[in-house]
Amino acid sequence: MSLPHFPVFKPVGLEDREAIESYLRRYPSGICEMSFPNILIWKDSERPSYTIHNGNFCLLLEPTFEPLYFMAPLGETEIEKTIETCLGHTPHLSRVPEGFVRKYGGSFRVEEQREQFDYVYLTENLAELKGKKFDGKRNRIKKFESGPDRHYEKLSPEHKDGCRLLLDDWHNSKGSTDLFLAAEKNAILEALNLFETLGLRGGVAVVKGRVEAFTIGLPLIDNTALVQIEIANPAFPGLAQWINREFVRREWRSFKFINREQDMGLQGLRKAKLSYQPVRFERKFDLFPG
Repeated sequence: MSLPHFPVFKPVGLEDREAIESYLRRYPSGICEMSFPNILIWKDSERPSYTIHNGNFCLLLEPTFEPLYFMAPLGETEIEKTIETCLGHTPHLSRVPEGFVRKYGGSFRVEEQREQFDYVYLTENLAELKGKKFDGKRNRIKKFESGPDRHYEKLSPEHKDGCRLLLDDWHNSKGSTDLFLAAEKNAILEALNLFETLGLRGGVAVVKGRVEAFTIGLPLIDNTALVQIEIANPAFPGLAQWINREFVRREWRSFKFINREQDMGLQGLRKAKLSYQPVRFERKFDLFPG
């Protein structure tokens, strides 16, 4: 297929997978946003479109819940000029990886996006939860495991209806009309709908025949897997910790690191993510005209 060249943009669709992934393979960034499945499952709310400029892949996002922005261009030809073109089209570049900023950010105003930092963990730590620092999590897991009739299964088509019911309950429990929460629910539904097509991996916790937790992820870069989605019924203490551990143990042992995405500036979520002892952050930045 022919690729769009600036100023022509094409909305991202499933048919663009090979074109986009060819750039992602050549220029891997390691941030959670930059995988084709992630771009596609958020398409209804983030309205992604792309263009090629100076040979570089430029992804434009027009979210329903924040102002439009470009991601960092993928490529290596006239990058500064490409950034300037992007900044003539939108107020800023967002979720820009630290390595890109160091290489190309000198002529632009840079602001840290702490709420968008990805949390990266050693797979071994999440799978084993060894040591005193994880005592509390192991105790909660034991409490969950002490109950009857509960086990792990790979997510398969037969689980999807149960996952959707759990997702409805989770979303309704938030009691919010927040635009981001609505967008997040739609993205999770899209991940379930396109699960096989996109080659995603998933796991479910089944309690007395009912899906009470599910989680979905994918390989991100050579040594890092991405866990995009984790929904657990809070009525079962220890379930969230258990599904987190079991998914990593059973699906991601061949990867050294696990990226569990950002905290969105939510203090409760930040505390929970920090409690798993990240080994580093994938730091991200906004770029504005200099």
